[in-house]
Amino acid sequence: MKVLVIGSGGREHALVWKLKQSPSVTHLYCAPGNAGIGLDCDNVEITATDIPRLIKFATKEQIDLTVVGPEAPLVLGIVDQFQKAGLRVFGPSQRAAELEGSKKFAKEMMRKANVPTADFRVFTNAAEAMSYIDERDPGDRFVIKADGLAAGKGVTVCSNNEEARDAIKRMLLHHEFGDAGARIVIEDRLEGEEASLLAFVDGNTIVPLEAAQDHKAAHDGDTGPNTGGMGAYSPTPIVTPEIVDLVIEKILIPIVHEMNKEGRPFRGCLYAGIMLTNQGPRVLEFNVRLGDPETQAVLMRLKSDLALTMFAAADGKLDQIEPLEWDPRPALCVVMASGGYPGDYEKGMPIRGLDEAALVPETKVFHAGTKLVGGQIVNDGGRVLGVTAIGNTISEAKLRAYQAVKCIRWDGAWCRKDISDKANRY
Repeated sequence: MKVLVIGSGGREHALVWKLKQSPSVTHLYCAPGNAGIGLDCDNVEITATDIPRLIKFATKEQIDLTVVGPEAPLVLGIVDQFQKAGLRVFGPSQRAAELEGSKKFAKEMMRKANVPTADFRVFTNAAEAMSYIDERDPGDRFVIKADGLAAGKGVTVCSNNEEARDAIKRMLLHHEFGDAGARIVIEDRLEGEEASLLAFVDGNTIVPLEAAQDHKAAHDGDTGPNTGGMGAYSPTPIVTPEIVDLVIEKILIPIVHEMNKEGRPFRGCLYAGIMLTNQGPRVLEFNVRLGDPETQAVLMRLKSDLALTMFAAADGKLDQIEPLEWDPRPALCVVMASGGYPGDYEKGMPIRGLDEAALVPETKVFHAGTKLVGGQIVNDGGRVLGVTAIGNTISEAKLRAYQAVKCIRWDGAWCRKDISDKANRY
């Protein structure tokens, strides 16, 4: 089959790498791709949100399956438009994608489905939001979220009222996130360990992937501002088989059922970001696509044919596939970022040492924010590379990943040094 992947990040590179391994895939394209993806398949110079041109390309090339990576085109309704054109596509409809496109909608759906999550209030007025904070007990802690899509940066975890008030001002008064922050959700802050559980869904059947643990904070020890993710590892010891069963029973099944009831059947990848609290798992957020950088670590372990699995999900036939097969060994992804990220950063710095890094055993460097300029790969984003390795133990995977990281250099490059250290707590 001919497959088109839409997107240009590390998640999309991991998808291309895994789909390329499928004997059923005869030709693979990525739109728009990046410098690293272009080494593994044919890049197509069409942006991920230029839906008319993407449809024209998929129709002309007789693409059998399109896999949508990022959330923006999903929220814009790319799946509906592809299906109208008679094209098979992996991803949720526009109405189903609202589960990620609006934090307010997601929280209301969780409430209807009786899915465990933090208490919340919704505000569009800064003064009312601040009054709500001031009226709460002094010891209460909050998480302030922009309602719309903000590239993973629209969430502020607040340790005190002053931080909460500052987040409200940035979103509702200073319009830091534009329209995405014109409405905010204020949640009670949950305490515990975070984990990610992704599942392929075809509207009725749910096929969970192996669990992973992301590292959202910029710096070691989970300090600093939130980012799009600085690394991940899979599996994570804290997510036991019993917890997976609980998440499926109490979270995934109820929300998929509720979406069906609302006339928004979910097909694609459903991502549950959960907090493992003393009261059990609670949902922090839902995403409607594979996570980044969780995908890099999880797909490194997948042994089953990803193309056939996604094809079945798109056709509503997940109940007909064999159970997914996994490499029992752990995998780990370290994100290398541009200097200044998640704030302002410079682009166009030549990246050295990629060939040397590729020689590290059982390691793959997934490109996220790169492009080719005059035959030289340069940084072109905040998160630039996802250096991913697999090993017999988490320690071995970590050793390999950081061995490859040490090979790679560009001006301003940095990364967290403690990816997967949380696993040692359990």
